[in-house]
Amino acid sequence: MKRISTFIILILVIFNGAAFSYSSDPKEFVLELVNDAINKLSDKSITNEEKSRYVEEIAKENVDINALGLYTLGELRKSSNKEDINKYQKTFEKYFLKSLTSRLTDYSYSKFEVTMSEQKSSNYTIVNSKIKPEDGNPEIKIDWRIYTKNPDKPLIRDLIVEGLSLARTQKEEFASILSSNNNDINSLISKLEEFLNN
Repeated sequence: MKRISTFIILILVIFNGAAFSYSSDPKEFVLELVNDAINKLSDKSITNEEKSRYVEEIAKENVDINALGLYTLGELRKSSNKEDINKYQKTFEKYFLKSLTSRLTDYSYSKFEVTMSEQKSSNYTIVNSKIKPEDGNPEIKIDWRIYTKNPDKPLIRDLIVEGLSLARTQKEEFASILSSNNNDINSLISKLEEFLNN
């Protein structure tokens, strides 16, 4: 009986691990990940809390949150001390995940299509896609900036929605907060914590 229980647990672990294992080809990676997310988020039997947990797990595994956090900090990442950077990175990850999960659980899509991909360098590939909202609104063009330094583990570094880089937009928003607070990284951390506490 103990052997059977161990075997079942092992199968469940492998199955659950496979649920978040996507292709190493950037184009297939985006297609598999998004279709998986659409299926999960459109499932009416799953609560919003379960959807949020799912999106959080997917993001932690497939988005380069550390690199995104450093990019959005701008030049301050070079002049701040290590302790402040570490505190910022931890706060940014929580901020990013809360922001992402609060948006995605409310959306539903009827069709997602990858139109093409272009390898820009050995480290980056741009994957072009379009998504059709279920409510009949116009299609949305989304370009995915995929980091491929490790060819076996592509990571999302940015989304360009209708020509607008989400990473650059976030960086500009943080730059505005910093410029209003004497470029004090702790002021930015406090603002992010305010968002987390609301």
